[in-house]
Amino acid sequence: METINGTKTNNDAAPRTTNWAVWAGGLALGGMLFTNALLFHKSSRLEDELSRLRSATNAELGIIRESSTQSAENARKSIEDLASQLTETQTAAQKAAASAAQQSRVNADRAARRAEELVSSLAEQSKARHTETIEALGVIKQATDANAAKVGEVASEVGGVRTEVATTKSALDATIADLKSVRGDLGVQSGLIATNAKELAALRELGERNYHEFAITRQAGPAKVGGIVLTLKKADVKRNKFSFEVIADDKRVEKKDKTINEPVQFYVNGSRTPYEIVVNSVSKDKIAGYLATPKIMTARR
Repeated sequence: METINGTKTNNDAAPRTTNWAVWAGGLALGGMLFTNALLFHKSSRLEDELSRLRSATNAELGIIRESSTQSAENARKSIEDLASQLTETQTAAQKAAASAAQQSRVNADRAARRAEELVSSLAEQSKARHTETIEALGVIKQATDANAAKVGEVASEVGGVRTEVATTKSALDATIADLKSVRGDLGVQSGLIATNAKELAALRELGERNYHEFAITRQAGPAKVGGIVLTLKKADVKRNKFSFEVIADDKRVEKKDKTINEPVQFYVNGSRTPYEIVVNSVSKDKIAGYLATPKIMTARR
């Protein structure tokens, strides 16, 4: 130990301190180098990782760009297709509108011409009908005048007919008043007896009985008259007598030696009033007269 300027120094301690410092510095430097090596290693790994990430990112970006480009291309094509379709649709719509407008104008012109034709036709028809109406009115007037004249004539004729009817009724009344009612061959009071065609017509006008005229001959045999059958057996002109056979309801009755205008009576089923045969004329082998039957058939009790 030395004393310098009154200060004691330790020469042995200085080398130890220096060595420690060297070691410490070496250690620090080693630590720094190790740390730097680690940092370098980590930095290298980070750069590799970043490079890998950058490559992957670039690849994904390329894929995205390619996909985006393809999508954009597809979208562009779709847009172009839509635009083309829209253009075609617009063109077709314009053509259709133009065609519709043209057709509408054609239809309007056609309708206008048709309307003019109809108006002209209706006017002609109206004029023709007016003429026909005037002519028909003239015909009707002429017919009315003619009818009025005929009505006057008919009125005159009706007056004449009324006069004739009154005259005929008077004559009929007079004829009926002349008719007689006699007792028949069965003892039954007969109705009015007609001796000729005029009186028979008067009886028909009265309408009290049904009348069937006949004219039969002996040579002709049985003759059907009003639902019965007559057969002439004998005709005596000098004495105005006759004989005949009657068949009614399948029953046969013979009437002998009867005279003209004598009611020859017989009954049939369903009648309370007898049938009557009146002979108005007798000639050789021939008689003529009528059969009178009831209007209403009522059975005898």
